[in-house]
Amino acid sequence: MTFNDIFKSSFLENVSSISLLDMTLALVMAFGLGVFIFFVYKKTFTGVMYSSSFGVTLIAMAMITTVVILAVTSNVVLSLGMVGALSIVRFRTAVKEPLDIAFLFWAITVGITLAAGMIVLAVAGSVLIGVTLLLFVNKKSYRNPYIVVLNCCDYESERRAEAFLGQQVQRCVIKSKSVQRGAIELNIEIRMRDQNTDFINGLSEINGVNSAVLVSYNGEYMG
Repeated sequence: MTFNDIFKSSFLENVSSISLLDMTLALVMAFGLGVFIFFVYKKTFTGVMYSSSFGVTLIAMAMITTVVILAVTSNVVLSLGMVGALSIVRFRTAVKEPLDIAFLFWAITVGITLAAGMIVLAVAGSVLIGVTLLLFVNKKSYRNPYIVVLNCCDYESERRAEAFLGQQVQRCVIKSKSVQRGAIELNIEIRMRDQNTDFINGLSEINGVNSAVLVSYNGEYMG
């Protein structure tokens, strides 16, 4: 065994398997597209609590995926071992918004395509996905749904309140009804003709109506 054989190692040989220019270009592109994904996420966020850490995670996810795929494409043996190593990793963080899953897959896809050398596909696909999300996620319904919580004393006051409400709004549908002795509670989904909410005042003044509450409803609904 010679002196050169002692320091000869497959690990050292793999150092030059990926050029420094390719690594730098892929990581810079991953960072740039990750920032673009973060921008789209910030503009299209419709949840209750905005998490800036999730946006930073999208940038890191794109760059980390790029590094992983660069390593996989440089060595076939390494790719098999990495598949086994990553198969034992489990993530238990709950995704609160369904749209967040799309952003996670978007960041991962960007990392994969960039590491595979498909820069045009990564850039063009990201631009198209971003424009699509900006157009459809931020599209507001012309008539937003509301929920009216109505508390009545008896059946007659309930009928009068429903008739009055049907004349004031474009559409009303009873979602739930709770009846107790001397009290009837209704949850009614309505679509208002405009943003005027004065009909709630008139609704509360009907004889037998104890209270009327108007609540904005931002959940999923059929149009």
